[in-house]
Amino acid sequence: MRTIHQRALSGPAPSGSRRRNRFLAAAAVTSLVLGVTSACGGSDDPTESADQESLGEGESLTITTFGEFGYDELIEEWNAANPDIQVEQTKISQWDDWKAEMNTNLQANTGMPDIAAIEGDFMPALLAAPDRWVDLSSDDLDGRWLEFKVDGATTADGELLGYATDSGPEAICYRADLLKKAGLPSDREEVAAAIGTWDDYYAMGEEFVKKMPGTAWYDASGSIAQAMLNQVEFPFQTEDNTVDVENPELEAVYKTVTDNVDTLSTKASQWSDDWSAGFAKAGFATMPCPGWMRSVIKDNTGDPAPKGAVWDVADVFPGGGGNWGGSYLSVPKSSSHQEEAMEVAAWLTAPEQQLKIFQNYGNFPSANEALEDSGLLASTDEYFNDAPVGEIFSSRASAVEVQPYKGPLYSDILQKFQDAINRVDQGTDPQKSWDTFLSDVQALQ
Repeated sequence: MRTIHQRALSGPAPSGSRRRNRFLAAAAVTSLVLGVTSACGGSDDPTESADQESLGEGESLTITTFGEFGYDELIEEWNAANPDIQVEQTKISQWDDWKAEMNTNLQANTGMPDIAAIEGDFMPALLAAPDRWVDLSSDDLDGRWLEFKVDGATTADGELLGYATDSGPEAICYRADLLKKAGLPSDREEVAAAIGTWDDYYAMGEEFVKKMPGTAWYDASGSIAQAMLNQVEFPFQTEDNTVDVENPELEAVYKTVTDNVDTLSTKASQWSDDWSAGFAKAGFATMPCPGWMRSVIKDNTGDPAPKGAVWDVADVFPGGGGNWGGSYLSVPKSSSHQEEAMEVAAWLTAPEQQLKIFQNYGNFPSANEALEDSGLLASTDEYFNDAPVGEIFSSRASAVEVQPYKGPLYSDILQKFQDAINRVDQGTDPQKSWDTFLSDVQALQ
């Protein structure tokens, strides 16, 4: 089997003529993502702020999150200390579900919460069409968050559209018991030394599956594809927002991942029921692991873990560093309680709260003060074989050298790319699925 990754571009790439398509970012995203209607009870101009009013008796400030932000205990703490500003959280299981609901609400100009959690990959769409979102800039908060997180939520005019909740430096989580059973390095330092490049990672995977037939090397093709994309500087669009999905690095990621579908992957779509089941039944040995993934692993494997199951974390990410995830809290202009919403969002994303979330859920902080906390650096995780997770993820954060450029269509193109990978998992010819991907991207423009 030949392994090709984004830093080794030899070998045939998927065929097809190279197409470069310029698109007008703001206009396209407004129509595709945010809509232009003002129906269903909204104001005539949805880009104007709603009339501001105090919270009424029995009325709560609303926040909608997705996945696990770790806010349950924090909101209880806030509500106990702030009887005049009570907060009610709606939790939606997956980002894609919340994204679809949010788009519907924005198009109808009704139904949005006071605070909306925004996945980091979607923030470029807000920046391209910012008129429905409150500028959260505050001199008091200057320098609070990592610079790349602030830059990722700031418009060309200097408006800040989101407060950074967390970041996602990536390590490798793995089943130490399975690697040991296969006769491969299982100590976290040995694992880190063995898989420093993607070629090393895939080579070790080939050795593993030979010795452990029936167990996959990694959790999902889509998971590995995302991890590799996080090291590509311009995966989908160039700096002027020209769509370019037939670039050599993206093609190399696609070829590498699809070449290994039948040998190293579970073939389960990430976040599916089959994917979740793979944790408890020891269906795979390794996975890309930003800090927040630890809580996902615990939830799906079981806490305590089944007898004999030993999860660990290695201070390594093939090819260097990578950041996966990190979300924001934003305030729509439709909120009638913007001042209170900004206050709550600022509190939830403060260093003190981010440290509590890291301890309880594993989401790695984005606040600079939190990253320097001695308690964070000394943190260990008993579930992951007492791994020094604070030290490991801090090390992984410092290893990040490339942040993929995320134009206004990044989130939508990423979904189409993942769809293409998933089709190959289910038996579609890789070239045919790639051609469908090209057509799908063309339709987005």
